[in-house]
Amino acid sequence: MRIKRGVTSHYKHKKILAATKGFRGTKHRLIRVAKEASLHAGQYAYHGRKIRKRDFRQLWITRISEAIRAYDLNYSQFINKLKKANINLDRKTLSYFVTNEPETFKTIVEKAKTA
Repeated sequence: MRIKRGVTSHYKHKKILAATKGFRGTKHRLIRVAKEASLHAGQYAYHGRKIRKRDFRQLWITRISEAIRAYDLNYSQFINKLKKANINLDRKTLSYFVTNEPETFKTIVEKAKTA
């Protein structure tokens, strides 16, 4: 008695074609091409997640740097003074204070300057 794999193959193919829905050309139609496109898409997505973290950190640093210039400091001096004052805030939080709570940021800067 032979084993028929039609149902299993069809299920796998449907899964891949569903994942590549919206891709251009044959990449969403033909299973071989779709499988390849799906693999590449996964690699691009993985790499993109790493780049997003890099980009956001860069954005936070830029915001802090621009805001700190009003207090006659540059970014590296400010971070150094924060560490000496033992203020352990990450750049994401500092950036949030810059954009949404300027008064809080001002108090942080004053504490860092005095220490």
